[in-house]
Amino acid sequence: MTKQDTLNKLFKDNGLVAEDVFKHQHYTIITRSGIDKLCASLGISISYEVIKCESNFAVVKAHATIETGATIETFGSALKGQDFKSGSTNTWYVMEMAEKRAMSRACLKLAGLYSLNVFGEDESESFKK
Repeated sequence: MTKQDTLNKLFKDNGLVAEDVFKHQHYTIITRSGIDKLCASLGISISYEVIKCESNFAVVKAHATIETGATIETFGSALKGQDFKSGSTNTWYVMEMAEKRAMSRACLKLAGLYSLNVFGEDESESFKK
């Protein structure tokens, strides 16, 4: 089975539609709605631990479990900056962005999509449509 066949099967099995996915220059990106669908379809539950929370920087640890019993811990972070050279987001909602990034990473890792070069749109401002 090719990488594309595997992706197509995962997307179909989990109810993703064209609006949930877009091609980046080098990656496949899943939108926030696609991440939510994956988490629900695969029975992924996530809890969070705040590692650091400052006015312009946040780090969140996600503890995630999938219904098969597999677990993972991963992180999401956000640094407020005026551009991509000085930060990873241009919003003041750095804690919320760090949480969304941790959720995306946990879900995609448990779904096995990272190994197929699939990322969440929240993981980088440059991934936005």
